[in-house]
Amino acid sequence: MLNPVAFKLGPISVHWYGIILGTAALIGLLLVIREGKRFKLQPEFFMDLLLIGVPSAIVAARIYYVAFQWENYKNNLSEIIAIWHGGIAIYGALIGAIIAALIYVRRKGYSFWRIADICAPGLIVGQMIGRWGNFVNQEAHGGPVSESFLRSTLHLPDWIVNQMNIEGIFYHPTFLYESVWNFVGLLLLFWLRRRPFLRAGELFMSYFIWYSLGRFFIEGLRTDSLDFTGPAWLASLLNGLWSPMSLLFGEAGTMTYGGNIRISQLLAVLIIIAAIIIIVLRRRMGYAKTKYSDPIEKIGGAPASANTSHS
Repeated sequence: MLNPVAFKLGPISVHWYGIILGTAALIGLLLVIREGKRFKLQPEFFMDLLLIGVPSAIVAARIYYVAFQWENYKNNLSEIIAIWHGGIAIYGALIGAIIAALIYVRRKGYSFWRIADICAPGLIVGQMIGRWGNFVNQEAHGGPVSESFLRSTLHLPDWIVNQMNIEGIFYHPTFLYESVWNFVGLLLLFWLRRRPFLRAGELFMSYFIWYSLGRFFIEGLRTDSLDFTGPAWLASLLNGLWSPMSLLFGEAGTMTYGGNIRISQLLAVLIIIAAIIIIVLRRRMGYAKTKYSDPIEKIGGAPASANTSHS
């Protein structure tokens, strides 16, 4: 088993999880800066966006988690801020980051859709790398599987198989499934953003559609999903949509909190539907006239180059 602590600086333990997340954020930022230069946007613009977006994402991710687990926190309020005990949600992080970005970008005088498009590959590569923090911590995994499934069916190397052995039981490496899915999504976004038909905002929506599609199916394998008890017809619908996954990966993971609907699965379906509707409506109503490849100008009409250095 890998040691989650990378090294110590006196009494301070530096965890691999933090190093991996930091690396994910840095690589995502570099991708965004590189694409931003094509539109004559300063690197500092995206650095400031990251400095605002990351704390907002962490706070929102915690609020999201606590809100859906209020019964466990209402009598122990001090635990709400104890984020080091675990308990954050990626969709909450996205909500926080988007709200912060919307405010920041508008204050800078740019269209949110144009900047969001540039940031989309950075978001998905950050998630792709960040999932390996879950691997080190042996968390966010799926239900039990046989060792032969990992070695002979998935053909995984020993270092992954051994890390998926938790107290003598092997588990689905759902972190790996999501990481690979996001890698394919990154390649798709790279391809899409060079297509002449792509309009402003549509790369960002494509990111949400791709990520949510993968998250829906992968979430069904996990055993730590936030869940609730909802209508039987809705649970049956979600289970039916997920059922093809069982042909390749076996049974769904158990519901952690005794509900019948996984919140992330339901949200994933709603996001996919909403993103498709947004793309269609923006085109039909004439709000998507700007192409992805068009120069980025401030809302008042000033070109982005007016905000850049010429070094």
